[in-house]
Order: sequence, then structure tokens, then C-alpha cells
Amino acid sequence: MSARYTRGSGRVKPGGGGLELAVWYLMRLSGLGLFVLVISHYLILHVITAPDKENADWIVQMRWSSVFWRAMDWLLLMLVLFHSFMGMRTVVGDYSRGGVRVALTMALYALAFFLFAIGTIVVMTLPNVVPPG
Repeated sequence: MSARYTRGSGRVKPGGGGLELAVWYLMRLSGLGLFVLVISHYLILHVITAPDKENADWIVQMRWSSVFWRAMDWLLLMLVLFHSFMGMRTVVGDYSRGGVRVALTMALYALAFFLFAIGTIVVMTLPNVVPPG
């Protein structure tokens, strides 16, 4: 006996409009952006440049001395945070109800904000944190 194949994998597009539809579209856009950024990050750091030359000093002196690379790394980090936390928000919404859902969602938003702040601070100030030589 064989079962019919259905397109049941993935979340159904929300009807109407509002916040849920915006999050649905943003999840798709952030997934596409992550795909492009991760592939380019991998190619640049592991194919174009020599991996044996890369260490903490190289990152500080060569890579993160450029505003472009800081922006690329920050954007990659923020897309990962957004995509993962919005995905977890969907899971929390699907598997919890009532006050538990509200508490878990608020804890998730607080953790996301904390990681956003810490990630931004690290990307913007890393050369001041790494000791010289």
C-alpha cells in the first residue's frame, strides 16, 4: 500500500494580513539571505583565502579592520538570530497555550534582545578585546 505524496512539509501561509503574514515573509527572506551569506562566507574564508593563515591576529588586523567585513559578519549574525528566534516563536505558539505561551514568548524575546545586544557589542569592539601579540 502506498501513500500519496502531499506538500505537507512547511508552515502554511497565514491568511489575511498583519504581523503573522509579515513574519511569514520575513522568515523566507531571512532564509534566502542566510543561504547567500553563509555560502559566500564559506567560499571567502575557506576557498579564496588560505585557511592556514587565518588566526585571531589575522581577523583583527586584516578582516575586521574593514567596515565592510564587520557589516557582513554582523548581518550574518543578526539574520541567524532573527531566523532562529522567529522559528522558535512558531514552535512555542504551536505547542503551548495560555499563560505558558505568553511566558515562553516573552522569555524568548528577552533572550533574543540580549543576544542581539551582546553580538553587536562583540562585532563592534572585538579588536579592543583581543590582547595584542
